[in-house]
This record gives sequence, C-alpha cells and structure tokens, in this order.
Amino acid sequence: MEGKVMDPKDKVALEKPLTMTLAPHIRSNETTRRIMLDVIIALAPAMIGSVYFYGISALILLLASVASAVVAEYLTQKLFKKEILIGDLSAVVTGILLAFNLPANAPWWIAVFGSVFAIVIVKEFFGGIGSNFMNPALAARAALVASWPSIMATYVNPDGITSATPLALMKDGAGVESLPSIARMFTGDIGGSLGETSAVLLLIGAAYLLIRKVISWEIPVLYIASTCVVLLFFGVSADLLIYHILGGGLILGAFFMATDYSTTPITKKGKIIFAIGCGILTALIRVKGGMPEGVSYSILLMNIMTPIIERFTKPRVFGEVK
Repeated sequence: MEGKVMDPKDKVALEKPLTMTLAPHIRSNETTRRIMLDVIIALAPAMIGSVYFYGISALILLLASVASAVVAEYLTQKLFKKEILIGDLSAVVTGILLAFNLPANAPWWIAVFGSVFAIVIVKEFFGGIGSNFMNPALAARAALVASWPSIMATYVNPDGITSATPLALMKDGAGVESLPSIARMFTGDIGGSLGETSAVLLLIGAAYLLIRKVISWEIPVLYIASTCVVLLFFGVSADLLIYHILGGGLILGAFFMATDYSTTPITKKGKIIFAIGCGILTALIRVKGGMPEGVSYSILLMNIMTPIIERFTKPRVFGEVK
C-alpha cells in the first residue's frame, strides 16, 4: 500500500536471487565411484577364488582385462577431448566382468581385445557411462565367441585337464550320475568360465550388494525362477534344475549383469518383464538352441528390448489424462 514502509526482512528476501535447477530434485549421497567400488568389493571373493582354483593364468587374465579396459577408456576420452572419467571405476568393473566370462586357459590377448571392444565400441562410441545400450562385458564376450569360438568353448578344470562343462554334459543328455557333485559345483571345483564356477563366492558378493542396496532382489530372483519354470516346461528333469542354476553363468549374470543400471528398465514393472524375458530366453537357448549356455545372449537381447519395455511401463505423469 502507498505510504507503507517495507519490512527490512522482506527487502532482504527480495534482493536474494532465486536459484532454479533442472530435475531431478531428489538427491542421493551415492556416487558412481561408490557404487562401482561396492561392485568390485562384491566381486572380490570370486576373483580370489578364481586365482585359487586356476592359478597364475587367472591372475594374468584379470590384470590384462582390467588394465586394458582402463587404458582404453583413458585414451578414448583423451582423443575425443572428453572429461577423463577413469576414476569412477566403471572401466575396472567392466574389465573384471569380462575376465569372469573367459575360459581360464584363454590367452592374455583375448582379454585385451575384449576389453578394448567393450570400452571403445560398446561404451564410449555410444556416449560413455550411462549411455551404452547393452552390457559392455557381455557384448565383448559375444564378439569373442563369434571371432574365436574354439578358444571361447575350451574349458579346463582346476586340475588343468580339459573337459566338458556340466551344461555341455546335460546338453548331450547326461543324467545326475554323470555330473559333478553338488558340493563341487557349489564351491567351484568344476570347469567353466573364470568367475562363474563358484556359486558360494558369487552369492556372498550378491548378498553384499543387496545389503548395500546397490541392487534390488526383483531381477535376480525372477530371472533365476523363470529360468527354472521354463526349463521344467521344456521337459528338463526337476533333479537337474540345481545343476542349471549352479552351472554356467546364471548366478553371475542374474546378480551382476542383468542388474546393470544403464541397460535395464528403471520401473518396477519393467524390471519384472525384463527378468522374466531373460529367464525365458536362457531356458530356450539351453534346451532348444545349439549352445549349452544362454545367459549372455539372453541379457543382451533384453538389453535391446529395454527402451520398448520402458516406453510401455513408464508411470503416468501426474494430472495426465489418457
């Protein structure tokens, strides 16, 4: 009103500039580096186990894979004049996961090629962390299988003797009597990829991620459960289900790869669809496909489906009318 003196407090408030920021307005203390560090800690038991079971060859593959992933990310970001982000540890996680998908007797250059492919082609060429449309480690594994199938399909037991994996034996019609004991499969005393054989060590790491709330239970549990249901539907004997769970990369894929933030749906309904889709495809490939294992390709195919899943499962905007 005319003639009224403004309160000094109101005057100070008006003089302060308003701060406007873009969404989201929900903040978290979690950083990419902290999340990646949690994943590395969760993978540590399986890393130690792989070196224990397979010796120096496992250590060489892990070091070659991680080092080449970090160097590839640094050089690519330097070349493209982008911010150097190797400190977020995401390249380290990619290197570890790729090594986990390699046979223990694979040559070191396989790990180097795979890591460079994962970081440069799958990750950086699509915009870097958070922009890649499929899991870099799994995409690199698929490229390696297509390029050097004999190397990627030859596995050794911890004693150094080459033999068929439990999944390959079941693919050929083997029964329980021809398979390793459940105790051996649970601890990891079997042939297979570097980091997928020890179920107990992977589950210890998975429990850590769940306790830290880095991942949620929906995708891993529904992925494994749907795989078992579809295997039964295709006529797989119930007493072989535990071998399908412990053998191959189902536990590794379900807890550490199908839960990747960048390549999986963010909505709860989308996660359910994604997990069940992974389970159906895994069982389908294992029973009806030409390969004994199907985890990698199942997750990659569902990665490609993620944008479509999110499109049809996104929540309605407040106040939106159909």
